[in-house]
Amino acid sequence: MKRYRKSSMRIQVPEDVKYIIEKLNNAGYEAYAVGGCIRDSILGRIPDDWDITTSAKPEEIKELFSKTIDTGIQHGTVTVMRNHVGYEVTTYRIDGEYEDSRHPKEVIFTSDLLEDLKRRDFTINAMAYNHLADDGKDNLKGLVDAFEGVQDLQEKKIRCVGNPIHRFEEDALRMMRAVRFSAQLGYEIEEKTAEAIGVLANNLKNISAERIQVELVKLLVSDHPDYLRIAYELGMTKVFFPEFDKTCETKQNNPHHIYTVGEHILHSLGYVRNDKVLRLAMVLHDIAKPETIKAGEDGIDHFYGHPEKGEIMSREILKRLRFDNDTITKVCKLVKYHDRKISLKPAKFRKAVVEIGPELFPMLLEVKKADVLAQSLYKKEEKLQEIEELRDLYQKTLEDKNCLYLKDLALDGKDLIALGMKPGKELGETLKILFEYVLEEPEKNIKENLLDYLEQRKNNPNITT
Repeated sequence: MKRYRKSSMRIQVPEDVKYIIEKLNNAGYEAYAVGGCIRDSILGRIPDDWDITTSAKPEEIKELFSKTIDTGIQHGTVTVMRNHVGYEVTTYRIDGEYEDSRHPKEVIFTSDLLEDLKRRDFTINAMAYNHLADDGKDNLKGLVDAFEGVQDLQEKKIRCVGNPIHRFEEDALRMMRAVRFSAQLGYEIEEKTAEAIGVLANNLKNISAERIQVELVKLLVSDHPDYLRIAYELGMTKVFFPEFDKTCETKQNNPHHIYTVGEHILHSLGYVRNDKVLRLAMVLHDIAKPETIKAGEDGIDHFYGHPEKGEIMSREILKRLRFDNDTITKVCKLVKYHDRKISLKPAKFRKAVVEIGPELFPMLLEVKKADVLAQSLYKKEEKLQEIEELRDLYQKTLEDKNCLYLKDLALDGKDLIALGMKPGKELGETLKILFEYVLEEPEKNIKENLLDYLEQRKNNPNITT
């Protein structure tokens, strides 16, 4: 079994993890921290969580620790609770035959750490570490690196453990994970691993939409969201996101653009924060262009109605991938309005902010800016200047404390009821009228003014201001 020593590396194991490992060792069992926590530690990152692998069987683990949870007992996993934090402790295992491109038919427990590491997806995730074997210096005597994971980290490479065809036949989701890790770390996918994905990409049809969604989001919110291109080139997106493939095949003969629709989307992703809603909005903002493209008499391609059509398509795509309703609502609204011309006239601007949503409006400006930055130089400065003017006007609107929510009205439903109005449709309509009134004239958002306005309308129903 290969062990790797390098004086510059250091793995800081949390005290609770040390306690679990030491207790297992003292009871006569092997135990190691394993997987992503070791990878991240070597990279100098703080791991999100720590997993432990051991030769002890699940029932033996439970006998040693007072607080445990049977989180995956059939697969050998017991969660050990320490100081209100759960640590997954899993018995060394060999996976049996995979029948659904995702789950093994059976799990066989083993006493051999190497057999357990063999079943893992990538070399960088197949390293284990026991701090008790370390000598307290920088050299990692306790590191077990049987598949040259450290070397692959140094070479910035994503490589399967063993035969990549076998790894992906066992679990098709590993193909998505390969691209996701590549995007998160900025690494290349090793040649044979990439070739295997190209051969087996269609097996992703056997993976649930929820699982694919998780990996897609992790890819999109990474530092390299444009690595979605790799998923396209290896034939993965055609399985779960065929609409994106169409964008990659759609040219834009238009002075505003220099890329295909797909390349424009990929470039735009890098101009917004690594926020789920923003990245999803960018990947979908022009998704309807292949469906709306029309060559004009001037020889220029036009995409009339693509934001509205894109909103419909985005909703269908996000539902298909099992996104939550809040995310769907926000993303679809950003897609719908991303190309909308917004007036700089204060009253019209305030109405636009309310229509889009005051909390969503800054995100829309970010989407608009990213869209422009991924276009050609044609009128770019002019477009960017207009976005900054919108941003300044939005900031001024907030500073002036203009009424942008119904709840900000100086007169509410209780006041209307006190005046004798009954709860119901009429009350709601009256509040809506008052809201429209103060959007036009923010300074009139004073209770007495609103009461006067209602009295004026009562005497003259046709009054509008």
